[in-house]
Amino acid sequence: MQQKIIRIGTRDSELALWQAKKVQKLLNEEGYQTQIVPIKSTGDIILDKPLYELGITGIFTKNLDIAMLNEEIDIAVHSMKDVPTVLPKGIIQAAVLKRANYHDILVLKDTEEFMAQPNGTIATGSLRRKAQWLDRYPTHEVEDLRGNVNTRMEKLQNSKVWNGAIFAAAGLERIGKRPKGAVSLSWMVPAPAQGAIMITALEENEDIVEACSYLNDADTALCTGIEREFLNRLEGGCTAPIGALAYINEVEKELIFKGILLSRDGKKKVEVSKKVPIGRHKYVAKDCANYIIDRGGKILMIEDQGIEKQFSIYATKKLSEAQKKLLPTTIKVEDSDFIKIRFNRIAPKVIKDTIEHVIITSKNGVEALLHNFTQDQLHFKNIYCVGRRTKKLIEQKIGTVTHTERNAKKLAAYLSDKIAGETVTYFCSDLRLDTLPKVLSENNINVDEVIAYKTMYSPCDVAESVGGVLFFSPSTVESYMQKNKADKIAFCIGETTAKEAAKHFKEVQTAKLPTVESMLELVNLHFVKE
Repeated sequence: MQQKIIRIGTRDSELALWQAKKVQKLLNEEGYQTQIVPIKSTGDIILDKPLYELGITGIFTKNLDIAMLNEEIDIAVHSMKDVPTVLPKGIIQAAVLKRANYHDILVLKDTEEFMAQPNGTIATGSLRRKAQWLDRYPTHEVEDLRGNVNTRMEKLQNSKVWNGAIFAAAGLERIGKRPKGAVSLSWMVPAPAQGAIMITALEENEDIVEACSYLNDADTALCTGIEREFLNRLEGGCTAPIGALAYINEVEKELIFKGILLSRDGKKKVEVSKKVPIGRHKYVAKDCANYIIDRGGKILMIEDQGIEKQFSIYATKKLSEAQKKLLPTTIKVEDSDFIKIRFNRIAPKVIKDTIEHVIITSKNGVEALLHNFTQDQLHFKNIYCVGRRTKKLIEQKIGTVTHTERNAKKLAAYLSDKIAGETVTYFCSDLRLDTLPKVLSENNINVDEVIAYKTMYSPCDVAESVGGVLFFSPSTVESYMQKNKADKIAFCIGETTAKEAAKHFKEVQTAKLPTVESMLELVNLHFVKE
């Protein structure tokens, strides 16, 4: 059997491609065939705003996440410091390569004499670097600098104002462009995971995850994991000046950690440092984050961002805390389940014999079946479903899925071609759409509908101040309209939901993927435009 070619997703900058080729070389040495697939990121496209104004965590990684969930790539290679501390559901950290130089460096325009003078101007797009520079040199000016490494170097050389610009040492060193006169800023606490390369993959893709495991450096994974947990516990992303560094002292067999949080103007800061023996490091990130918080860290961040939120959204389904963290802190999130589900009793005679063809279009349908029967009682020869997550649940709890599609329309087209003239049992809701049974009936397929669960509306009053509403199904739109006006932006999980929303809302936006994470990306991109 021929081995699968591993498709390596990467941004298309020189540095990103270098990192992807590094991973490619290591995988090739392990005997795997590979192919590099360049993909442009939002952070590469929007260059006219500072990163913190964009308000997006993961601005350099989202498009790679989407490509992976669309199965266009098998792995993604990232500069680890760019990766949000909470990965999209289904995507995992598959490996971390051995860390390179984690320091920041100052690339000079002329000489470093300006550093001893009251006046000076340096450039950086990083809030963390800006805040730490102003803490050390409070009379200097810091201007924004965006773009890939080559673009930033060119802007520095063309500037008539800047004395220098700050870069990550590892980035310039990897592509052989660190100038000889660059000054190491060893006093500056780096970004969490700076200097490390992360490989992500789909959790369910076990062969790919195993291939990546051979490239993992345990010490780097340990230290960067602590730094990223510290960042996560402070709820910081691109919008807060946070630095963190963990490293291992091999001689003393101890782990050393340093963390810092500053105000954006560098006038306030809270620092922490800790040493622990290797093996007793489990609570380092938690203890150090709590130390920062207890000494006014939260208040410092609130003062920086302003108590008033700039944008407010309402989700018509409860979101997890991890999902909420995918949004910038400047977006206020409210949520409630606008749809409640009640499982119906399904007569035992329905499943007493082996059923040839079964359709399940939602996770609720799976749960309804398991509410009535054990896995051993369910004898289905062919199971057809809608959605990757529904498929995963079916295969965990019931059995193998014969075929899956992204929506009911595509599944209907597939079945019309494959099982014309046969009978299919459809486990559905009392409020199901007509799309699937109508198309099947038109193609001479008998549809035996079993109402497995009841969908009940449970709307809430949504405040006028809310600017956008997240809808997860046509029924959530219908539920919302029972108590509210269609005077907001409708963010929809898929085309069918968007079609229903368009009956009422003037502005409707549809996610690229039928996932919560993709919907939140829509909200983020809208926020950028604002």
